[in-house]
Order: sequence, then structure tokens, then C-alpha cells
Amino acid sequence: MFFSKEDGCLVVKGNGEKLRIEPWGKDAFRVRSTMYPEFTGKVNGLEEEVDHGTADIQIKEDGAVITNGILSATINFAGVITFYRKGEKILREYFRSYGGTISKESSCLKLIARNFKPIIGGDYKLTMRFESNDGEKLFGMGCYQQEYMDLKGCILELAQRNSQTSIPFVMSNKMYGFLWNSPAVGSCLFGKNFTEWIAECTKELDYWIVAGENPKDITMKYTSVTGRAPVIRDDVFGLWQSRLRYRTQDEVLSVVRRYKELGIKLDVIVIDFFHWTRQGDWQFDPEYWPDPKAMIDEIHSYGTKVIVSVWPTVDKKSIHYGEMLDKGYLMRVEHGSTQAYDFQGDCMIIDCTNPEARQYLWNICKKNYYDYGIDMFWLDNAEPDLAVYDYENFRYYMGTALSCSNVYPKLYAKAFFDGQKECGNDDVFSLIRCGWVGCQKYGTLLWNGDVQSNFETLKDSVAQGQNMGIVGIPWWNTDVAGFMNGNMETEEFKELLQRWFEFAVFCPILRLHGDREPFNIPVLDDTKDWGGGYLHTGAPTEMWACGDEVFEVLRKNLELREKLKPYIQKLNVEAHETGLPLIRAMFYEFPEDEKCWNIQDQYFFGDEYLVCPVVEENVRERTVYLPEGKWEDIRDGRVYEGNGVITASAPIDSIPVYKRR
Repeated sequence: MFFSKEDGCLVVKGNGEKLRIEPWGKDAFRVRSTMYPEFTGKVNGLEEEVDHGTADIQIKEDGAVITNGILSATINFAGVITFYRKGEKILREYFRSYGGTISKESSCLKLIARNFKPIIGGDYKLTMRFESNDGEKLFGMGCYQQEYMDLKGCILELAQRNSQTSIPFVMSNKMYGFLWNSPAVGSCLFGKNFTEWIAECTKELDYWIVAGENPKDITMKYTSVTGRAPVIRDDVFGLWQSRLRYRTQDEVLSVVRRYKELGIKLDVIVIDFFHWTRQGDWQFDPEYWPDPKAMIDEIHSYGTKVIVSVWPTVDKKSIHYGEMLDKGYLMRVEHGSTQAYDFQGDCMIIDCTNPEARQYLWNICKKNYYDYGIDMFWLDNAEPDLAVYDYENFRYYMGTALSCSNVYPKLYAKAFFDGQKECGNDDVFSLIRCGWVGCQKYGTLLWNGDVQSNFETLKDSVAQGQNMGIVGIPWWNTDVAGFMNGNMETEEFKELLQRWFEFAVFCPILRLHGDREPFNIPVLDDTKDWGGGYLHTGAPTEMWACGDEVFEVLRKNLELREKLKPYIQKLNVEAHETGLPLIRAMFYEFPEDEKCWNIQDQYFFGDEYLVCPVVEENVRERTVYLPEGKWEDIRDGRVYEGNGVITASAPIDSIPVYKRR
């Protein structure tokens, strides 16, 4: 190994590898390695301009040491890197081959930490291994459909799917954060014996590591290099109403008018999919939406905003397909039929990694939606959703899907952010089903996808919201009561709806949505297989859909939400200035309390409210852990002394929520 200093960085060369460790923000390093002569120059998720700082570099006979604030790294003559926070080891590369400096490294296994396996005729499959720390807890990584918030012991796919958002940043209770700074498809194993990161196709290794004083400090440093959400518009903090699906402008207007008659403030109404003629036309079907501008003007007169669904799928019969194909604006297949998506059409995907394709998409949506007065966009199927998640068979403008497809939803959001900014809109806020590192800076509101309607999924959602906050996503929500298989006529679903609504009151955005049963509404037109009239719709989801008793519970909780609006605006500004999420794991507020690192069914909404959702059926009380301090039950004003467990009442119309005194 040959060690040198270059431009304030530590560079190590040996065995065909070039390794670079450089300061990248306060108390942080960016580590890159390649088997090529030079690095690609891509920043991936590290797009923000930051003061990289000045590192102290010492080259010795047996290796080197580099220090940036409270984070330091040593690299020995075998190329093994060990990271230290204030002198305490926090992370070490896994090495089991000849040439190490301690006995367990001197192994016949011939396993090295940074393993580049050549792909015949292409780049490399990369495997990166680290030692596992006993007793360590790991959080973040985005949204995965599982019950575990602590990810130690989990195997995670690094790929985007409907209901799976892969944002590869992890926070440790050893007070460091780690970003796998690659958009490549792969996997991560947080094993008991070692941690393993895999990129299926890449030109280089790229990761970023930061040391912090506490979780908030780590989040602020992480978002300083990846981006922070803008201050979003403050007229969307109340109720959002959506359904699968409003089929006509008369249906939409009837719902908005009914809310007005009931004296309920409706902040947003959502126009979902197949309001269009074909996928990729990106326009209202004129048969069922004859005057969108008049509809939007009336909705605006009630103080309600309008959001419309856009998909990145393009039917081969779309009016734009031929032009997009000729101009290279579509994702390509490597082998076989030119099809990527087969729901209600024979479709390809617009290639949002191509800046010209992004501009093309926005130009159409501006003309057919934005210019009518549409306030926001719902960027659905943003992963993008595929008929078969066969990443080996797709290619983008940016490269093979294996090498870059995880960044797709971020660039999809960028198309609408840049387009609206060019129009002078400073209130860009897009509902989107997926994201990647830094997508929050494009004014995105993520949710956990088309999840099931049951209590198990509600429980998982509470943990998912906390992990999404850790990866830099302050604006996150769910379909209230889940998306699939919820029958509005059953008592079981009615209970789920009320409990989920009570949880959603203390989420960044409160949104009613779902594909509800029973499916007994006839289609508008059974003579065609396209357009806004032929596709089915689900049962109503509006607040009154389950009867008067449920309606009164929802109305009571919506009144609580309305009172929270000034507080949410305060958190809005804080998220922009610091990167701190609105939904916070308990250890954000009490990092010194070990119990707070073990609880996932409670969380903080900002720094004031301790929220304790009810996530089981037929439960009317639950145990609550109150950290040290004084806590006021917001329902009756009773004050409790913290540092212990209490049993809290949970009648069907409320969940336990405590305000810090």
C-alpha cells in the first residue's frame, strides 16, 4: 500500500485499487474506492455545497491516520479502515485474509473488506463488509414492510418497489451515521457476525460516515450534505380527501360541497388515477371532465386545494408514445418485449434520468393540469412500479437499471419541482410514493405505499414513520386505514379506521384514502377498455362513509388536528432549518435513556407531544413509557411524573398523547 496526501485528502493505492478518504462536512468522511484509474466524479446523494473542513493526516510506517473533528480513521498496511468517535472504535472493515496486523485478520478465508468482482464485459459487482458491533442498534434505511424498527439482524433489499422505499442511511446508537452513497440495486445485511453492503453493478465504492453528539446532531449533519426540505405551504396541514377513484368532475364537486355543508374545513381534494384517456396522455378525459378549470375554480372558492395524479407509465397507444420513443425518452429493455408495466395497458416508463425527458413530461403536465389551476401533483408509481422487478433487463439514460435505478423517484420529483419553480411557484409540494437520498429538498411528501388494511400494518406504519424521519424525510404520511382490502361495512374495519385516523392526526399530513370494499359500483362505460369511464372504483372513503357514530369520532379528532396547525407550522420551519423530522423516534428527545432505544410503538411529534397509538384490535387501554419529566395528558389535563410505565386509558375516540411540561 502506498499512502499520500492529495488536496487535503488521504489517498491509498495498492493492488490496482485507488482509495480516497476525505473530509466531507463537520465530523464526517467520504470514502471512495475504485479499480479504474480515476473516480467518476459523481456526487450521488451528496449534492449540497458544504464546508468540507480541514483534516489532519498523518502517514506512518505501518499506515495512516486521518482526523476530522471528533471522527478519525486509521488504515493499516493491509488497507483495513477503522473509524473512531472521540477515540472510541465505532466501525471497522471486515478483513479475513493474509497481511493483517491482528491474529483474526490473518486468515485463510481470503475475504477482504472491499471486494470488486468484475462483470464480464462491464463494471463490477461490489461487496463491502464491516465488523458487527455487539449490542449495537441500527435505525433508518427508509421504509420496509416488516415489523422491525431496529434493523440489526435484518436483510434489506436496496431497490425501490411499491410500498418499499430504499434510502440507504443508517443511524447507530454508537452515535454515528452511515450513508451508502450509491443508487445501484443491491442489498444490505446487518448480521450478527458482520455487516455486508452489495451493489450489483458499479464503477466505484462510495460511502459517507459521520460522528455526532446525539441523534439530532447526526441528522443535522446528514441533511446538511444531502439537502433539507423547503418550508412547505401552510395551507395543507388539515384534512386531505382521496378515494380510489373520483371518476368525474361532478363526483369531486359533490364531495367538496358536502364537506362545506357540514362545516368541515377540507384542505385538499385528490383526483386519483384514470381520470385520463390513456397512460402517458397526461390529460383529463374530456367526456367526464369537460371543464377542469371551472371545477378547480369552484373548489378554490371553498378554500380547498386540488392535487392530481400523474404516473410515469406510457401506453403504446398513448398520443405521446411514438414521439417519446423516437427521442429516446423511454426506459429501454435489454432483451425481449418492450414492456415494463402491464396494469391496464401495454406500457413503458418515461426515463426521468434523462433531463430532456423530465422537461418533456413537465411541459405536458403544465399545459394539461397546472395551467388549469392544479395546486399540487401526486407522483404515483414513482419507484417506478414494474410488471416484473427484473432490474437486469432495463436500461436508463443514466446507465443500466442495476447501476442507477434507485435514484429514479428523486429525479421524477425533480421534474415537477424544477418545472413549477420555473413558473414562479415557491409552494411546490408533491405527494410521491417513493424517494431516495435528498429527495426531501424537492418538496416531497412520501407515504408507505399500497399497504394492507389491518392492525398489523398500522403497527408497522408507526415504526416506518420513525425510520423515514431518520433518513431525512420530514414529510411522510399513510393512507388512513391502509389501502387494500378494507370493507367499510364491517365493524372490524370501522375500528381500524378510527384508530388509524387518531394516529394520522399526529402525522405530518392527514389523508383519507383507500381502495375500499365492497366493490359494487358499476363502471360508467363498459363498451371501451380505455378512458375515464371503463375502470372500476372503490367504495366511498369520506368521513361520513361509515355512519354517524364513526363520523363523530373522526370529526372530534379532526378538530384536534386543526388546533395543532400553528404547532405544525413551527415544525415546518424547524425541518427546513435543521433537517429534524416531525415524527421522531423517542431516542431523539431522550438519547441518554436506554429504554427509549427499545420502544417503537410510541414516538414524538416534534419535541412536545409524546404519541402512543393503539395498534391492536379491541384494545381500550395500553401501557405507556413516560421518560423523565412531567407529562400532561392532553385529553383531561392530568399531569404525570415521568421515568416509568403507566397504564393509560384508550377509549375508541382517542389515543394517549402527552404534552411535555
